[in-house]
Amino acid sequence: MTRKEYNYCVEQYADGLYRFVLKNLHDSEKARDIVQETFTKVWQKVNDINFAKSKSYLFTTAYHTMIDFIRREERLTPLETHHQNQRADYNRFSDLREVLDEALKTLPEIQKAVVLLRDYEGYAYHEIGEITGLSEAQVKVYIFRARTTLKNYIQKLDLVLEERA
Repeated sequence: MTRKEYNYCVEQYADGLYRFVLKNLHDSEKARDIVQETFTKVWQKVNDINFAKSKSYLFTTAYHTMIDFIRREERLTPLETHHQNQRADYNRFSDLREVLDEALKTLPEIQKAVVLLRDYEGYAYHEIGEITGLSEAQVKVYIFRARTTLKNYIQKLDLVLEERA
């Protein structure tokens, strides 16, 4: 990949990478750091990357960088704090976006990543497989499980809201 092609990739894909990471981490500063680190890693291997596959390579690198970050954070986060962050406060939802964001937080990282790549970024199953290192069948299974969990979460929330009314 040439310098011009690299710059094109930065212009075209930086926002998509940022959205993807932000939806997973819910922290804009950490998301920016991961996107920056992703582009740094790509720049270091710029001569080895085929421009035609640059988008896939960028998302793969961002995904792995994000997973490494999450693993480092989990080692440093006390267990009690981790469990407190997993609990949902049903009283504070004001719109559907907040509900979906809270529901996404309940998913395991791999399910969250594949459903975001599919439903938010519009990747095909085989492209998600390339990014995550999963087979196409595994991607479909994780997406199915994630959507089922999201649906159940939202239905459970509906029941809570109906009881309050």
